[in-house]
Amino acid sequence: MLTLVLGFALSAQLPPAQSIEGRPLETCSTSPMTGWFRDGTCRTGPRDTGTHVVCARVTDEFLRFSRSRGNDLITPRGRFPGLKAGDQWCLCALRWKEAAKVGKAPPVLPKATDEKALEFIGAEALRAKRAKTQGTDS
Repeated sequence: MLTLVLGFALSAQLPPAQSIEGRPLETCSTSPMTGWFRDGTCRTGPRDTGTHVVCARVTDEFLRFSRSRGNDLITPRGRFPGLKAGDQWCLCALRWKEAAKVGKAPPVLPKATDEKALEFIGAEALRAKRAKTQGTDS
């Protein structure tokens, strides 16, 4: 609980986040609730060592890949509900990039992907995996 409270305190001190499109960052998902700060956005902060900035609509293929790499996003644990194909989630930039290299990266929602992602992933790679529909907060 302390981490969650501290996360919100840190969140309030950060400047407004921008998307990879250079506009204010939109919500990725509130059901399930995502984001490093668990506020629905893919904003990041100094304690987010995984850099959870890519808003993606996860696929079964990506979820299986992530589990094979040691990050099981399928199994519910504590307050984490577990993800299923079609859920939108803030992914670690480097995990998304790793999945892209082997053809398993899920579609990206650019309006809800933090511009910090561009420090790890080329804009062209993100554009190539743009979700067919932008709909956020599904």
